[in-house]
Amino acid sequence: MKTLLYAIEVKIRNGERLSREEGLALMQTNDLAWLGFMADIARKRLSGDYVYFNVNRHINLTNVCTARCKFCAFGCDAGSPEAYAMTARQALDIARAAAAADPDLRELHIVSGLHPEWPFEYYLEIIRSLKTELPHLHIKAFTGVEICHFAKISGKSIFQVLTELKQAGLGSMPGGGAEIFSERIRQQLFPNKAGAEDWLKVARTAHSLGLPTNASMLYGHIETAEERIDHLLKLRSLQDETGGIQTFIGLPFHPANTGLAGKISRVSAWEDLRMIAVARLMLDNIKNIKAYWVMLTVPVAQLALGFGANDVDGTVSEEKISHAAGSKTALGLNKVNLIDLILSTGRVPVERDSTYNVIRVYA
Repeated sequence: MKTLLYAIEVKIRNGERLSREEGLALMQTNDLAWLGFMADIARKRLSGDYVYFNVNRHINLTNVCTARCKFCAFGCDAGSPEAYAMTARQALDIARAAAAADPDLRELHIVSGLHPEWPFEYYLEIIRSLKTELPHLHIKAFTGVEICHFAKISGKSIFQVLTELKQAGLGSMPGGGAEIFSERIRQQLFPNKAGAEDWLKVARTAHSLGLPTNASMLYGHIETAEERIDHLLKLRSLQDETGGIQTFIGLPFHPANTGLAGKISRVSAWEDLRMIAVARLMLDNIKNIKAYWVMLTVPVAQLALGFGANDVDGTVSEEKISHAAGSKTALGLNKVNLIDLILSTGRVPVERDSTYNVIRVYA
C-alpha cells in the first residue's frame, strides 16, 4: 500500500491523471493529513488561493413528488399535511422580495419535487416570468431528474425541453439528482427516478446547447467505495467529452426523516473531508470543488478548504431539501458571514456570478 501511495504522490505532484485503482487506494488510506495535503496541491494548481461564493436565493416550488426515494425527507404525496405547491405568482413574489431585500442578489436556484399534475408549460411560465420581471438575475434551475420528468409529461425530447427552457431564460443547471451512478442502488433506493444514463444524457445535451451544469454525488448511505469512484470516473469522462461541468458537489447523506432513518448514521467529518479530497484528486478536469456548507456545516466546510475545495456555494437563503432531512445549519448566511468564513482560513474570498465570472475579490 505504501508503495502505491508513493506512486500516487509522484503522479499528483506531476499533474498526472489517477486511475480507478489509485482512486480506490485513496478511499482506503487512513492518512487523512497526507490525503488533504495531496488534494491541496491539486487545488493550488487549478485555482490558486481564490475561494468562490455567490449571493443566491433558493426557491423550491413544491415538495409533492412521484419518485418517493427512500433517502429523501423532502418529497411527499399530494395528500400529505406537509405538502405544498407554489403558483407561478407566488414564486415570482418570492423572487421579487429577495431581489428588493438584497441588491447583490445574482442567482435564483430552483429545484423541486416531481409533481404528478403540473404540465411542462407551468415550468416554462415560471422561468419566463422570472426572467421578464428580473432580467438581471441568473436562473439556475432543474436537475437532470426534473428534465427527464418534463420530457415524460410533455412527450418532448430532452433536447426540445432544454431548448425551450433556455429560450424562456434558463441560464444553467444545478448538479442534483445524480445521487450515485449505480443501478444496484437505484433499484433499492430510487427505482422511480431517472438513472445514471438518463442524468448523463441530460447533462451532455445541456452542454451541447451552451448550458453549463454542476455535478454532484450523494454519499454515506449504502454505496461502496468502488461505486463512489466509478461515479467520479463517469463524471470525469463526461467532462472530457463536453467540458460543461462547472463544479462538483459532494453531498453527505442525512438519514433523519428518511426511509433509512435508524438504519444508518450520518458519516463523520473525517469521511466528508476524505470525499472532498478524493473528488479533487480524481476530477482533474473540473476546476471547482464545492464545500456545501448547508450539508457539511460551516466548520467542516472551512476545513474542506484545506482538502481541495475552492467554493463554498453562496448565501443560499431558505434551503428546504437538506433541512427536511435534519440539517442543523442556518437557513442562510449573509455575504459578510461568507467572507469572514473564508478569510479566517487564510484564503481569498471571491464573489462570483453563476458562471464563475469574478464580481469582486476581497483581499
